[in-house]
Amino acid sequence: MSDTVAMIVVVVVVVLVIALVAWQLARTKGKEHRAHEAEELRRQAAERSHEVEQEQQNAAAAQAAADQAREQAEIAEAQAAEARAGLAHSEAQQEDTLREADRLDPSVDHRKR
Repeated sequence: MSDTVAMIVVVVVVVLVIALVAWQLARTKGKEHRAHEAEELRRQAAERSHEVEQEQQNAAAAQAAADQAREQAEIAEAQAAEARAGLAHSEAQQEDTLREADRLDPSVDHRKR
């Protein structure tokens, strides 16, 4: 019986060693696969670097154009506000002139107001 037990122990040890070696090989192969996949992704990223740089330049140019348009819009708004102020002043002068004409005109009845 002792030979049988020893044989079983040897078989179990051999099976465990084989399983351990298989597990280690699978693990190593998995690491190699992931390293290869990571290398491929880095290559793809490097190939896109020119596109990314171009998009950065386009975005910067669009931002500059937007900033310039915003500045021009602010200038135009200031000019419009100035024109509105001038219009209000002209309308006020016109109204004053009409009131003065009405005050001087003897045919205007001032009591109606």
